[in-house]
This record gives sequence, C-alpha cells and structure tokens, in this order.
Amino acid sequence: MTTPERAGTCPAATTGAPAFPFASGPGHPLDVPAEFTRLREQCPVQRVTLPYGGEGHLVSRYADVKQVLSDRRLSRAATVGVDVPRTVREITAPGHLLAMDPPEHTRLRRLVASAFTERSVQRWRPRIQEIIDGLIDDLREQAVAGEPVDLVAHFSMPLPMTVICELLGVPPQDRHYFRRVAEVAFSNGSATSEEMQKVGEEFGTYLYGHIGRLGENPGQDLMSQLIAVRDEDEDRLTEAELISLAGTILLAGYETTAAELSNFVYTLLDQDRWTWLVDHPQHLDSAVEELLRYIALGGGDVLPRLTTQDVEIGGTVIPAGESVIAAMISANRDADIFDDPDVLDLERTHNPHVAFGHGPHHCTGAQLARLELRLALSSLLKAFPDLTLATSAADVPWRKGSLVRGPEKLLLRW
Repeated sequence: MTTPERAGTCPAATTGAPAFPFASGPGHPLDVPAEFTRLREQCPVQRVTLPYGGEGHLVSRYADVKQVLSDRRLSRAATVGVDVPRTVREITAPGHLLAMDPPEHTRLRRLVASAFTERSVQRWRPRIQEIIDGLIDDLREQAVAGEPVDLVAHFSMPLPMTVICELLGVPPQDRHYFRRVAEVAFSNGSATSEEMQKVGEEFGTYLYGHIGRLGENPGQDLMSQLIAVRDEDEDRLTEAELISLAGTILLAGYETTAAELSNFVYTLLDQDRWTWLVDHPQHLDSAVEELLRYIALGGGDVLPRLTTQDVEIGGTVIPAGESVIAAMISANRDADIFDDPDVLDLERTHNPHVAFGHGPHHCTGAQLARLELRLALSSLLKAFPDLTLATSAADVPWRKGSLVRGPEKLLLRW
C-alpha cells in the first residue's frame, strides 16, 4: 500500500511553486498551456503561486479534478471574505450561488433547476430558432457589396443575450446595459475594485427595480415564477437571494455562450473543418460536444475551494485550510480518458468532458447552452456553407483582460 505524500512533496515542487495561471505562450490564443501535460504526468497536485493571497494547490488530472468538484470537504463558502489564495482579485460575495455549499446551495438551485431541464429547455427550441433566423437575415443585410461581417457583434452576442433576457422577462430596451456589466463581472484585472463595486451596486439596483415591476405585472418568465416563490414563502427564497440568482443567471447565461459560439466558428474555420461539417451534418451533436471539450474557454479555473479538513487527492494529502483549484481545461485533455486528447475529433463518441463542471456546481444552464450552440451552429452551416475568415487567423483580435477567452471581433465572408 502506498503512503500518501504530504502536499508540497511532489518532485516538481522542489524547484519552487510556479506562477499560475500559466502563460499560453507564443501559440494560438485558445491553446491549453503545455505545462498541464507535464503536471498530469509528473505532478498532478502542484503547489502554485497565485496572483492573490499566496500559494495554493493546482489539480490537473481528470479523476482528481472531478473529486475536487464534488468532495464536500472542499468548500466554496469557506473562501468568502477570506484572503484565500486565488487567481482573481475579488471572489463572489456572500449569498451568491457560486459561493455556497450544500445544503444552502441545493435549496436555491432547486428553485431554478426545473427551468433548465432538457424537457423544459426544448420548449424554447422554436423561439431560439426564430431568433437565430432573424440574426442570420441581419448578417445577410450587413454583407453589403462583399464587405466582411462581424459575427461577434451581429450574431454571437445578441443570440444568448436575447434568449436569457426573455427567459428572465428583461425588456428589449434594457438589454444593452448587460454588456458592460458582463465585461466588468468577467474582467481579469482590467476593472478596478472600485469599478467592480460600483457596477455591482448599479446592477443590483436595476434588478431590484426589475423585480418590483414584474411583481406588479408578472409574466410567464422564470423571474416571475421566482417572485411568486418569494411571495409565497420567504424562507424558501429571500429578496437578496432572488436578486443574486437573477444576476447570476443573466451574466452566466450570456457571456460564456457568446464567447463559445465565436470560438466554435473560428476553430472550425481555422482547422479547415467547416466544410467537412457542412457535408456531414449527422455529426453535429458529437461536434458540439467535442468543441466544448477541445476549446479552453478560460485560461485558468478561477474559483478556489478551501479544504475544511485534511483531504487526499491523487495520492497527496492536502491539509485543512488550504486553497485548491481544479483545472477543468487540463482534465479535458487527459490522455487517460480521451484518445488523442490534443486532436479535434468531430466524430468522437466517448466524450465525458467537464466543460460545464461537475458535482453540485455543475452548470445549471448547460442544457440551454447546448441547445443554443447546436441550433446556432447548424443554422450557420446551412446558411453559409462557403463561410471563410475575412482576415488571416493571426489577425483576429482577441479579448484582453477577461476571464473568458474569445475573439473580440470575427470578420467573415461567404
């Protein structure tokens, strides 16, 4: 029987704790840092120096990442209000769904889970397709005299924004506001603490007013349903929790899906796979899952967990009170799980990726995101079979100062 190592005794740790997040290097902006390959093979639990709070532990293998994401001895709630080692300046505030542990997290999640089941999400299919068809018409109108069209501005961003705002009853005239809120919420050092606090307060004020208006004139949207729950029994849902839930769903349901959609199109064009998928539409579902696995939406997983007692992970014992980060982008390239993990295989059949997380904090809106991505990609393939990049891949501008990776603009021709 092998005796577990104490944290920090990994052979790679003898040279000191490397800085994390790792630089992507001179390659492609969506590349997974090569350092993860070495860590999975040699040092699956690596002590690292984080930008804020000191040193923590980076977990890189698939099985170990899933353990971190589901083990209740690793707490998100314990990180709130503490100078815990982390990759971002600000950790989510108390009462936020992402900063809760079961059973509190379970209570709130159940209130919205029914709206995001596969069956419930499929009811949105006709409306989502209608929105997509309208946006494709807009793309065609923008393509005047062969001029390139920006997919980000005219398709990738407005699609999930329209869907999530309709889901929460946000009127069309207010939707532009959330772009700036999302930029600040997902900033990675580009927004100051003061700016984040100011935007957060303004966002809370807006949501408070929006909830008040819907309370007087409820609709068929999810927000109106949640308001009814609050009014029926505040022990199930308080006003503060309602505002936090609404903000989480609005921002998380928009920014990540918008970036992924642009990343999907870019990757297929850059790797000369667009035409293949046009000719093989029967592989659309497996292609979407593979793109979710293959594309590293975030450069480093940003939400740490704190060990509440000694925990053994991957043969290493991490003492109580230590910060742990689960590298999902590394788990999705683990050769023990995925054949040829660094190859984009649109026909991949075994694909248990963790792009949407795992365990209690598995993304609530995963089924909605999948539906949007599938319908959008299918519609674009049919509408624009001859789609090409209007610039060289090297000239595509990428987001800066954001936790979410994706093109800032994606100019296309057809």
